[in-house]
Amino acid sequence: MQKEFKTVKDSQVVISELMLPSHSNFNGKIHGGYILSLLDQIAFACASKHSGAYCVTASVDTVDFLRPIEIGELVTMKASVNYVGRSSMVIGIRVEAENIQTGDKKHCNSSYFTMVAKNNKGDSVAVPGLILKTDNQVRRFAKSIKRKNMKKKRIKEFHETDFSSEKYLHILEDHKAKIELDS
Repeated sequence: MQKEFKTVKDSQVVISELMLPSHSNFNGKIHGGYILSLLDQIAFACASKHSGAYCVTASVDTVDFLRPIEIGELVTMKASVNYVGRSSMVIGIRVEAENIQTGDKKHCNSSYFTMVAKNNKGDSVAVPGLILKTDNQVRRFAKSIKRKNMKKKRIKEFHETDFSSEKYLHILEDHKAKIELDS
């Protein structure tokens, strides 16, 4: 039987992986696409652990690449459930890279993935609520609500059937855009 509520700690997942030359891009840094793949995997693991169900990625709400990751660094990803809805969860992920020779660590990435729990038929299923035990957990839950509301507003404002470019041309004036609309 599924628990009605779980703590954040119940579902936390941490993974570490040594970055190899095969993970690098043409500039010798670890490829962002490889990091995105790892982020998706840990988001899946964290969401599935919380929900007790198969989970799919509904959206990648934020991925901030803050600092490059070097070949030979040990990358550690820490994932937590920050927010739960009826069937959705926002998974917050912090990525740190460590120079294993010096022990120096750097915060390289912060990401937020929205995951949805599914049953065997592919229907969305309810997930347990979240027990918030720290101010930081309350802050993360509240920030997730705020991001969710901002996303809804943005989608509504720029929906293609309601969009009129004339209302937004003034915003583009100070940007590197040349308007040549077809008549």
